Amino acid sequence: MSDFPWLTTLWLLPVVGAVAVLLLPASQRTLARVLAFGVALAVLVLGIVLAVRFEPGGAQYQFVESHEWIPAFGAGYTLGLDGIALVLVLLTAALVPLLILAGWNDEREVGSGRRVSHTYVALTLLVEAMVLISFVSLDILLFYVFFEAMLVPMYFLIGGFGPRSADLAHRQQRSRAAVKFLLYNLFGGLIMLAAVIGLYVLTARQGLGSGTSGTFDFRTVVAAANAGQLGAGPAVLNALFLGFMFAFAVKAPLWPLHTWLPDAAVAATPSSAVLMMAVVDKVGTFGMLRYCLLLFPDASGTYAPLVITLAVIGIIYGALLAIGQTDVMRLIAYTSISHFGFIILGIFAMTSQGQTGATLYMVNHGISTAALFLIAGFLVSRRGTRAIAAYGGVQKVAPVLAGTFFIAGLATLSLPGLAPFISEFLVLLGTFNRYGFAAVIATGALVLAALYVLWMYQRMMTGPVKEGNERLYDLVPRELAVVVPLIAALLFLGIYPKPVLDFINPAVGQTLTTIGVHDPAPKTPAIPAAGADHGGAHK
Repeated sequence: MSDFPWLTTLWLLPVVGAVAVLLLPASQRTLARVLAFGVALAVLVLGIVLAVRFEPGGAQYQFVESHEWIPAFGAGYTLGLDGIALVLVLLTAALVPLLILAGWNDEREVGSGRRVSHTYVALTLLVEAMVLISFVSLDILLFYVFFEAMLVPMYFLIGGFGPRSADLAHRQQRSRAAVKFLLYNLFGGLIMLAAVIGLYVLTARQGLGSGTSGTFDFRTVVAAANAGQLGAGPAVLNALFLGFMFAFAVKAPLWPLHTWLPDAAVAATPSSAVLMMAVVDKVGTFGMLRYCLLLFPDASGTYAPLVITLAVIGIIYGALLAIGQTDVMRLIAYTSISHFGFIILGIFAMTSQGQTGATLYMVNHGISTAALFLIAGFLVSRRGTRAIAAYGGVQKVAPVLAGTFFIAGLATLSLPGLAPFISEFLVLLGTFNRYGFAAVIATGALVLAALYVLWMYQRMMTGPVKEGNERLYDLVPRELAVVVPLIAALLFLGIYPKPVLDFINPAVGQTLTTIGVHDPAPKTPAIPAAGADHGGAHK
């Protein structure tokens, strides 16, 4: 079984599932959803098998598969899994079946076409497949192809399957949001393509590939880059770094390249919005951690202060705009901008604590955002409006919904005992040791987060029952099956994050060792020795 293609099976399984769903007769709508859900569960089981077989103290990349793809250009079909990619694979594999279950009745919202159920769940599986191969790819060109390809099914999920409305202006707004999402990310991808080509030219000049060709093999290029064998000056490497970083910053998204996210989040169904924010956008921060740092270590250090400044601005900006929102779904979308700022802050702090916290934050943000956004989506589907002012007194008519919404909200503000607290604490601690002022400013977002979460909860869930809310009903069994695992994960990882950190820590250590970065000495105040002269007050 050692030669079994685990990683190929991992991403190919949802592709086969999507095709099988599309081949079902149009009348088999329930079967289409059941099949998609079953395939997503199978992917989760496979991810768990990979986690069990993975050796945290073993080789950096495990389950490696390598085959020729385009030998004339030095491109190969090369896959491998490290601890960072593994936890993101598990996050993706765990969320997708929950999203399919959460969107079980989205057909009522997105339209009444004969094959709308088939297409909707098939596109979700295709996005999952492309995200998974992006996490496990060890070929730069292969990564780029799927980094861009995942935009297509996501575009249709946003523009073609958002909440149905008879209002022409609303439909046009949804179309604009989908186009904005696509154009922003395509432009970022084109900049990255230029950088990928430039990097390939450097490898060809240095003879890193076979014959006269260059290579796209990630491990080969990383070894050459960190040995100073790419044969390029700092200006060229800085430009290539910026090409990769720009694309990842759009996808992540990093301020000021974030403006597509709130529009896309409210235009899509809640399940598709969570797929975008909790899964697809993680490819951007993953790309920063793997490609920007390992391929361009010196350029990453050069631009780290700038990136950290933008990240801190994004943290505060996202929190401030969340406070001022009147749309509950848009409010949650702006909180994600703030949270992605923390993730990027931890990555470019260049410390083991910061990068460990950033990776753990990717996982915890995915869980907490999924919980908060989906519960809010269940509520909006009952009431028919996203306006915060339309709610009030929900906890009296739907106490379980209100209670789970409160827990998810507390996780979003990183309350101790819930999963995001550990990751945010590690990010701030790791950042403080190298960029103390940035860490102090970022800490201010904790107060802002408490303000927007608690104020939102107070306006929506407490007080007298507003007119129109008396008919709201509590979470049904299908919705509980979605929410309970997410809340349980927030509680478990908040108390005992060790199982995830055991995968992350060795991978982060190997990353920092590869780029030759060491943790700075902890910042502690100087304590005078006993009996030392304290200024001569007694003289």
